[in-house]
Amino acid sequence: MRFTYADAMTDPSFYVPLAQAAEEAGYHSFAVADSICYPEVSDSKYPYTPDGSREFLENKPFVETFILTTAMAAATSTIRFVPFVLKLPVRPPVLVAKQAASVAYMSGGRLSLGVGLSPWPEDYAAMGLPFSRRGKRMNEAMDIVRGLTSGEYFSYDGEIYEIESMKINPVPAEPIPLLVGGHSDAALRRAVVRGDGWMHAGGADPAELDTLLDRLAVIRKEEGKEDDPFQIHVISMDAFTVDGVRRLEDKGVTDVIVGFRWAYQMEQDTQPLAEKINLLEDFAERVVSKCS
Repeated sequence: MRFTYADAMTDPSFYVPLAQAAEEAGYHSFAVADSICYPEVSDSKYPYTPDGSREFLENKPFVETFILTTAMAAATSTIRFVPFVLKLPVRPPVLVAKQAASVAYMSGGRLSLGVGLSPWPEDYAAMGLPFSRRGKRMNEAMDIVRGLTSGEYFSYDGEIYEIESMKINPVPAEPIPLLVGGHSDAALRRAVVRGDGWMHAGGADPAELDTLLDRLAVIRKEEGKEDDPFQIHVISMDAFTVDGVRRLEDKGVTDVIVGFRWAYQMEQDTQPLAEKINLLEDFAERVVSKCS
């Protein structure tokens, strides 16, 4: 089992020392949150809070995902970074390919690109894009990112995007894994058909995770990909004990995402850096060292 450390909406000056501490403690990856803006007025709902509330995001700091990843990568040497998740269809895919390839190259291949849909129309409006056909936009953007980060000449003629043959340079020595977030059936199938893995967004009901894992298995079989390498990143209370990690492994989980505070709190994060490091180190000693 591999372990990903997650902390977000905290003091931006904490991220570099947290990445260094997580690397030293033996974590495999560091999750990097993504948010473009917070609209003053919105009736949109957040799909992963019990009541759909999004107010927990207001006044919380979000450094741009690729910039934050670059800063942490420059201060570390082995830990990987995974956006959790980059709102891909609100961004120009050629630019994302260039950014991802550059970060992966400069970090020695330590980027796994978690991608997903933004649930909010305001994100699309802010970037001058329609909210409609966002799933199709996502599919085509993934194809373009994968094609361009190969380093070969690549062209695309889709329903949303059309690009002439081009290449980007430099690109990393190994392909950048594309991990798809989301709980809808379309997201699960997208992860299997176009991605290298799936990222679970969490949830209070353990049975929901089992249902999603079962559905993933069905889709992989339907697509003839049940024997292909496939990463499964989940958030689960089982990840906090050795026995629980073993149960997740038995279900096919490859990576667990762990954090040590409630991310959806309305208040600003007041947890001191030293306490954060103590918590991640204690967990590493109790669980990571026994399960990696």
